Amino acid sequence: MNLQTTKSKIQNAIQKVLLEELILQEQLENDKFDFSLPLFAYAKKTKTNPHIIFENIKKNLVKINEIQELMFLNGFINIKLKRASLAYEILLKINALQANYGNFPNQNQIIVIDYSSPNIAKNFSVGHLRSTVIGNALKNIYQKLGFEVVGINHLGDWGTQFGKMIVAYQKWGNKEKILKDPINELQKLYVFFHQQAKTNPELNEQANFAFLQLEQQNQKYLDLWKWFRELSLQEFYKIYDILGISFDFFLGESFYNDKIAPLFEELEQKKLLKEEDQVLLIELDNLPPGLVKKTNGSTLYLTRDLTTFKYRFNTFNCQSVLYVVGNEQKLYFKQLAQIIEKMGYCDTKIKHINFGLVLMDGKKISTRHHKFTTLIEVINQATILAQKIIEEKNPHLSNLNQTARKIAVGAIIFNDLKNDRHLDIDFNLETILQFKGQTGPYLQYTAARLNSLLNKEKLDTNLIDKTIYQKDHYFILVKLLDQFPLILQKAQKDNMPSILARYMLKITQNVNFLYSQEKILTDDKTTKNTNLLLIQAVFITLKESLRILGVPFLENM
Repeated sequence: MNLQTTKSKIQNAIQKVLLEELILQEQLENDKFDFSLPLFAYAKKTKTNPHIIFENIKKNLVKINEIQELMFLNGFINIKLKRASLAYEILLKINALQANYGNFPNQNQIIVIDYSSPNIAKNFSVGHLRSTVIGNALKNIYQKLGFEVVGINHLGDWGTQFGKMIVAYQKWGNKEKILKDPINELQKLYVFFHQQAKTNPELNEQANFAFLQLEQQNQKYLDLWKWFRELSLQEFYKIYDILGISFDFFLGESFYNDKIAPLFEELEQKKLLKEEDQVLLIELDNLPPGLVKKTNGSTLYLTRDLTTFKYRFNTFNCQSVLYVVGNEQKLYFKQLAQIIEKMGYCDTKIKHINFGLVLMDGKKISTRHHKFTTLIEVINQATILAQKIIEEKNPHLSNLNQTARKIAVGAIIFNDLKNDRHLDIDFNLETILQFKGQTGPYLQYTAARLNSLLNKEKLDTNLIDKTIYQKDHYFILVKLLDQFPLILQKAQKDNMPSILARYMLKITQNVNFLYSQEKILTDDKTTKNTNLLLIQAVFITLKESLRILGVPFLENM
């Protein structure tokens, strides 16, 4: 028995009387009642006094064993449950399932998630963080709910920028410097190319020619491109290792080069291609046309994304492909979706999981305005600040450096995920590293505190006084814990990790309130074990939620 089965039982009883379904509202943080039902709309519709409706419904509700009290107040039916037994059953279930609490059976659906996708030969910026952590959290949420998930890092390792990189390296590159500091030196070359191209437009023509040669498998250019790619991947792997994030496949744009020709054959066969001003395009309904080939024969992002989709469709037999990409690409993904539909791939849906910018001090991050712009710089600076905080709070903590790094990573990840992904987020290291408030360290500290508490005493489930769970601050916490599977479902349905993040904050705030009101490890063994059963259920749920969001768990802080 849990709150959801009880809710269904109550709703069915009401429906039998009213002959229509009214939505029962859960009062999660109400200490007086557990469910309420507004009668205004139904009373107005049926022209019946709300109190008479209540009396009719009451005849059915009093037969439900789980209900302790019914009250009619200001047009609402308020319902209080028999809390003791219900809470006990919920907590026993969570403790029996451990980390499997919230797991759903196999959905027999395959989901591809395309996330992170940094550009080769460029620094992994703070801006890339959003796609990386949102995609990773969604992957974990979908897997928890029984979906088979394929996580793909679609590296930006092809395109005209590599023509620019090749030309820049040939003109100004220094191999020894690049080997010492690969990404920074390659990015400097790329920036220098653009500076020079302002006064020497011929450089852009040379870059276009170099990329065309690359597409035509010129070995000299291919060797340079492979070198740039390998150097970049080595740096990216280090960052993913720090973040604790992995992928099933690293398949960049270049992987699909030999698959582009069949795409054009299919587009031609389905009469979707149109030539205009020596450019190949696909006309769309109420959207700008999608360009698929330039005048010089080079392909574009759209060409490669269509080829990528076809490969994923045929290889993984997936039902959905989620693209975790910024808000600025909304139009592009509308075009991509419509072309895929025109090609006849209607069984697989594509979804643009869009997100806002990362700001610092209210401004878009740029090397001109901000000291730290690459993600590794931000993580390193956050680690230094976290170490200072720990030294003040717990100077004798072992593994200080490792703990500081995990706190820094947790702070950065949670700061991103607690926000609605559609919105821009402001990034302030001192704020996000606070051990109080809506922060990652606050969650990590609470989980470590609960872990320490549970390590001090062994739980004995034979010594439980269920009546203690009737106390308001106990049962509110139980109600929140019971919501965990529903929270996961809502986060998956809306593709919003922030739903889970905000839920975690509620759990944490309520367990810390309980901690402030009650002596958990009291001398009375029955009371102590009753408390520990609840604390362990909170710990299980919180630790699993941290894992899902990618926030490191710390045994002590």
